[in-house]
Amino acid sequence: MTSATKTSDTRPGFTLIEIVMVLAIAAIVSGGAITFLIFSSDERDLRKTSGEIESLARRARTTAILQQTPYALEFTPGLIRLLPFAQAGQSTKHTALGNPIGGRKVEKTTPTSPEEAHSHTPTYASFSPSADMAVLIRRWNSDDWQPMKDGKPQVWRFDPDGLSEPVSVRLELGKSWTQDAYHPLNATISDSQFEIK
Repeated sequence: MTSATKTSDTRPGFTLIEIVMVLAIAAIVSGGAITFLIFSSDERDLRKTSGEIESLARRARTTAILQQTPYALEFTPGLIRLLPFAQAGQSTKHTALGNPIGGRKVEKTTPTSPEEAHSHTPTYASFSPSADMAVLIRRWNSDDWQPMKDGKPQVWRFDPDGLSEPVSVRLELGKSWTQDAYHPLNATISDSQFEIK
């Protein structure tokens, strides 16, 4: 007795529909990952700049208390500086000899003691936010956000008694933004809002 066996030439593999489905799922996942990386990059830049501004604010408050002289954060396009309040908002242009343009010559004096040298040495620091990031300031009791302008810096004052002007700082990067309100007693962020798009 002979039995007929049926042999087929089918090989195990994937159909065209299965391959198309796998490629579509991979495209969706990679598109979502790229979008997530772009958004997290904006969020990272905004949070870093917000943290740097808060750090400069705390340092300005501490320096004003220790040196018993008002200090300030000066906001200009592309630069945030910590410096004595008396120097904030002034032109930063100097002659080749180091004298300020449009101002008087500053006489350098030598301190007579180490305590005097420490107490009269001004503290300076600066931070440059991303070139495409907009920085806006809102003063206390105001609804208007003031942008940074060339020739007209925004100055945030810190007094020797530990108080600072209550301000809010808004950072905009594309359609994403963060908004921080600072506490006047300790110069730290008291309220923060953000939107990442």
